[in-house]
Amino acid sequence: MTASHNPEHTQISAADITVDITTDLESQAHRDSIAIRTEVFVREQHVPVELEVDAEEGLCTYFVAYVHEETSTKGTSLLLPAATLRLLPTSYGLHVQRVAVAKPYRSTGLGREIMLHVIDYARVRGVRELRLDAQTHATGFYESLGFEYADRPEFMDAGIAHREMFLHLK
Repeated sequence: MTASHNPEHTQISAADITVDITTDLESQAHRDSIAIRTEVFVREQHVPVELEVDAEEGLCTYFVAYVHEETSTKGTSLLLPAATLRLLPTSYGLHVQRVAVAKPYRSTGLGREIMLHVIDYARVRGVRELRLDAQTHATGFYESLGFEYADRPEFMDAGIAHREMFLHLK
């Protein structure tokens, strides 16, 4: 996964991205989701691949944010897969999982854009609550989106410290 994006110069907005949503495990969007997750979780964070791609793959809805990158040919652009997450249906609503942003797009606002997309998606569908297990270094990011800490204390998942968080939707 290569990209020419330089996050020091550009913040990404909703106008800069296309978000594909799929449940089709044979789709390009799902393949792109797996590629981003493999890079972030398996290669960078050393999560075992058998934990990353799990038995819940077929139960989830996948979101992939593609960034519009201009090419050297005037007026043309590429769509580069840059961020992903998946939603697992639960009794309380939806569980947000596997939130990952490719390294060249971190600190650009892309993570916020894909999460806002998911929050809107859930609200439109009448979902009453989103939950997620945030890596502890990312809890401030989720708090900025309105998520709150659940009562569950910090726990380890794949060798990484996490906190459960939730967002009540109206």
